Amino acid sequence: MTDRTSLLAGGPGHLGEEPYPRRWLALAVIAVTVLLVILDATVVNIALPAVSSDLGISAASQQWIVTAYTLTFGGFLLLGGRIADFWGRKRTYLVGAAGFALASALGGIASDEGMLFAARALQGAFGALLAPASLALLTVLFTDAKERAKAFAVYGAIAGGGSAVGLLLGGVLTEYADWRWCFWVNLPVAIVAILAAIPIVPESKAPGDTSYDIPGAVLITAGIASVVYGFTRVAEASQENTAPGGSGDSGWTEPLALTFIGVGVLLVVAFVVLELRTRNPLLPMRIVLDRNRGGAYLTSTLVGAGLIGAFFFLSLYFQQVLGYEPVQAGLASLPTTLGVLISAGAASALVTRVGPKPLIVLGGFLAAGGLFVMSFLDVDSGFWELAFPGQLLLGLGLGFTFVPLSNLALVGAGAHDAGAASAMLNATQQVGASIGTALLATLSVGAITDYFTDVATSGENPQDPIVALRAQVEGYTTAFTWAAALLVLGALVAAVLIKATKDDLPAEGEAMAHMG
Repeated sequence: MTDRTSLLAGGPGHLGEEPYPRRWLALAVIAVTVLLVILDATVVNIALPAVSSDLGISAASQQWIVTAYTLTFGGFLLLGGRIADFWGRKRTYLVGAAGFALASALGGIASDEGMLFAARALQGAFGALLAPASLALLTVLFTDAKERAKAFAVYGAIAGGGSAVGLLLGGVLTEYADWRWCFWVNLPVAIVAILAAIPIVPESKAPGDTSYDIPGAVLITAGIASVVYGFTRVAEASQENTAPGGSGDSGWTEPLALTFIGVGVLLVVAFVVLELRTRNPLLPMRIVLDRNRGGAYLTSTLVGAGLIGAFFFLSLYFQQVLGYEPVQAGLASLPTTLGVLISAGAASALVTRVGPKPLIVLGGFLAAGGLFVMSFLDVDSGFWELAFPGQLLLGLGLGFTFVPLSNLALVGAGAHDAGAASAMLNATQQVGASIGTALLATLSVGAITDYFTDVATSGENPQDPIVALRAQVEGYTTAFTWAAALLVLGALVAAVLIKATKDDLPAEGEAMAHMG
């Protein structure tokens, strides 16, 4: 390892050295490509009807446009984190960005559903290289606590606001250009970022033993993918069963979904047993079993589960109940981003003064409060009346949550495990999001079914369009209420488990940036 690489790996030459002079430029370059990965989870959502119509994709198969991405992204994250640590973080970042751009180009020229699904799966796989490599790079670039907090504020803003920006961008591109531009837009951005990264971003690798744990990689990749697919299938089955002509059953009665969840859990258990016995494991159990990091990961899972409900059901409410066009729906989602931008900046200044725990707890309760406000939405609620203040509160809460979680994720983890700890934080949010989608969709479907049952017994006409709209809103508001409960639970977990104070925050380049 060169002196520069040793320095950046957090190795022996680290202490007392000057920080990397072009670290802020490097942050700007890395932030742009990571934003692509986050945008891509939502930019396609608003385009789904146009994509399905153009390529003749059935309603039953449509979910794979989203699932193909989340499966490979969630499944390969831990392996991607280790590849970044051992092969080189800059090299992995460049390969991830280039592959992501090429997969996006493939999606843009897709002529049938098979080609589109393959492109989405490739996007997820390269995203799983790009995300942990990016974040691991930042762990070694920012050594000053205050500077690092500012860098995390940038990431907090991207993590909390990127999804809403994706909805807006998807709406604009679908309405005024073509759905294919939802994919092609990634190409020029990725090319510019790669060309800028080559001279600006420094290389770094993990010190020590860098042998790969292949059996562990196979087990955890298959396990996470199986769990994510199982929960996704529960959510899809719940929605299909309440459609006209559906059985009305809960998605939890779907045998295939339960089988995938069960097999996934068994594979994850087998992975844990293997990791405890392996000399150089893919995910050292010390990363997870540390009280502070374990608390951060559990909180991240619960926040991921609650957050997905907010964006998913709110975009449906805007389009299906209030009748907004795609661009309007995207614009209506921006107050969340505004809230995140405000609180991420404040959190970066506060985290080094008060420590991570008070901010995470405050953030969880603020975000839950925002969702609770939106649980009062009705068929004719004005945007400024509930949706705006609810989203603003949600955004404020997310900024206060993401920034300190990023600070906390690597407390005491060491430079050798930077990519693995980063990937673990990403993976917990992915798994949380898939579980949250399934759970909230099922609760929403149950509320809709109960509403129609009550209408039938009250003598109202169930075929009346206003009754159908009210039933939908009942489903959405039920989801918001439960999503708020998940965020409160996340805040309580943080309050009980996290013991780190401002003095425990990493001060030698061991901090970990995080994206949602």
